[in-house]
Amino acid sequence: MRVLVIEDDPEVSRYLVKGLRESGYVVDTAMTGPEGLALATGEAYDALIVDRMLPGLDGLAVIEALRKSGKTTPVLILSALGDVDQRVRGLRAGGDDYLAKPFSFAELLARLEAVLRRGAATAPQTVLKVGDLEMDLLSRTVRRGGAEIDLQPREFRLLEYLMRHAGHVVTRTMLLEGVWDYHFDPQTNVIDVHISRLRQKVDKGFPTPLIHTVRGAGYTLRAGPAP
Repeated sequence: MRVLVIEDDPEVSRYLVKGLRESGYVVDTAMTGPEGLALATGEAYDALIVDRMLPGLDGLAVIEALRKSGKTTPVLILSALGDVDQRVRGLRAGGDDYLAKPFSFAELLARLEAVLRRGAATAPQTVLKVGDLEMDLLSRTVRRGGAEIDLQPREFRLLEYLMRHAGHVVTRTMLLEGVWDYHFDPQTNVIDVHISRLRQKVDKGFPTPLIHTVRGAGYTLRAGPAP
């Protein structure tokens, strides 16, 4: 499942990202209201975790704009403003749940799972498709053109990340953080090695490559030619 964390406190954001990734979520982050709104309206997420007080555009304004755009993505609001009136305002703005700071990660995780269950009408994707490439997240299988592809766990995670960001350029930093949980560049060729192996399994023998290198920027997975 893919979650967007919109939180301007770097320490809180790192804490959430670490815990969520360890719990099996794919996590993107934003540190301002406008950045978070752009991601939330332009990408597909299973849930959002939104801080109440954000620079540029506060959390409630982000949620209200999101709902006006037609997005029904479940939203868990985080806030140091925990009195009844503030919780009511948050829920009326379009939030699905409200958690006051400070909080325990166990409670946040339980509340996130609850809003995901309640948002069953917008059920999380269990199958990802790009062209003739298909990934089943439940059975952990990958097929291209109907033929099954055998992937190692890290290769599966890398391909899942690329497929969830299909059509967009993903940078080295995004891959290090999203797939390897590195928050710094260890100056290794680990990404190059895994991309090369993935290409051998996903693209070899097919007339149209799906994994493209974007010179000076990163990689993209798309059914058409690279940008």
